[in-house]
Amino acid sequence: MIANLRLAGRLLALVVALLGGLALHGVCRLFRRPSLWPRRFLGLVARIVGARVRVVGTPLDRDVVFLSNHLSWIDILAIAGATGSAFVAKGELRGVPLVGWLCTLNRTLFVSRDDRLQVAAQIAQLRTAIGAGGPVTVFPEGTTGDGVTLLPFKAALLAALDPPPPGVRVQPIRVDYGTATPELAWVGDEPGGAHALRVLRRRGRFPVTLHLLAPFDPAAAGNRKAIATQARAAIEDAA
Repeated sequence: MIANLRLAGRLLALVVALLGGLALHGVCRLFRRPSLWPRRFLGLVARIVGARVRVVGTPLDRDVVFLSNHLSWIDILAIAGATGSAFVAKGELRGVPLVGWLCTLNRTLFVSRDDRLQVAAQIAQLRTAIGAGGPVTVFPEGTTGDGVTLLPFKAALLAALDPPPPGVRVQPIRVDYGTATPELAWVGDEPGGAHALRVLRRRGRFPVTLHLLAPFDPAAAGNRKAIATQARAAIEDAA
């Protein structure tokens, strides 16, 4: 009963935040001003679901590709709120009502892992986004992990950094949920909706620490596999 009341309260807070954010976004569009609403909204959503984000280190604000470990959909909220980063996401997410639209507002790059014919076009799209200067986040593990074992990094999309656009740096991020990790990591066959409801019903707050690690020059690292190896080693060492 209490868990369901907690769920209802958080859902109501999310609706209020969405409506308020949409109004602010509309005003920005009306006066043709850049809208910071998606970043602030995603950061607020993280707080509503219980996250208390702490940033260790300094994120680069442009010409950067963040490479991060991946535990949950909450990672996106926390990283977006802290850095304003766009993300690379699976293509089917575009068709999810509301979520797909919100992803578009946050300049999400949708990719299809199954369409091999589109790989070159997707790499070119990502390379263009990186070259535009705004921060972009990639989760090289390709899926969420348990927060204990760092999965192998898949270097396929890092082809956009081989060679990198001029001046671009890579900054690894380690996401850490502390003692709440077993409850929040999204692993196994649990449906996304069930995981979201479980988080929304969860009692209390939980820490999310973003360790912004030392940036490095991807051109100096070598090819995409070397970039993936160096970033993974940095994240593993930060554990």
